[in-house]
Amino acid sequence: MWLLLPFVILPIVEIALFIQVGGLIGVLPTLALVLGSAVLGAAVMRRQGARAMLDLQQAMQEFRDPARPMAHGALVMIAGLLLMVPGLLTSAIGLLLLIPGVRALLLRWMGRRVTVASAGFGYPPRFPDADLGADPAGFRPARGWPDEGVIDGEYSVQDDPPAPVREGLTDQSAPKRPGTSGWTRH
Repeated sequence: MWLLLPFVILPIVEIALFIQVGGLIGVLPTLALVLGSAVLGAAVMRRQGARAMLDLQQAMQEFRDPARPMAHGALVMIAGLLLMVPGLLTSAIGLLLLIPGVRALLLRWMGRRVTVASAGFGYPPRFPDADLGADPAGFRPARGWPDEGVIDGEYSVQDDPPAPVREGLTDQSAPKRPGTSGWTRH
């Protein structure tokens, strides 16, 4: 029920604003405001899509947290969407979201209300009373992941075969090509 309330109240407020502003400045200037905000919203969304990707790539290349550019880009995209929606109140909110200070203030306000419970990439967090075992990082496979049959090993690449070359391991009759190790037949 509470979710439907904005969809009922917003059109009533927009219609009331149309009537009030249309009575003050006239019908044609009011329609021009609405159409102008829709064109501005489309331009903002087109420009911001590319800009958000550039900001995100730059943050990743500089090893910075990409959350801030992503959040600002998302808010500017929301601003463009609000500008495209026909209405004076939504256009005013969209214009406010285009101001960087307002976006920063809104993100700080939202950041104080967000709580991260846990984060991970497939391994659940270990609890303090759990046995750490042989794994120094304290990871354990997630539920449902088979950990049997896993072989842990190391390898090294050797450019030259060990001397003396054991018979039958290399093709000694073929000329040696650069970049081959000699251990395989080509």
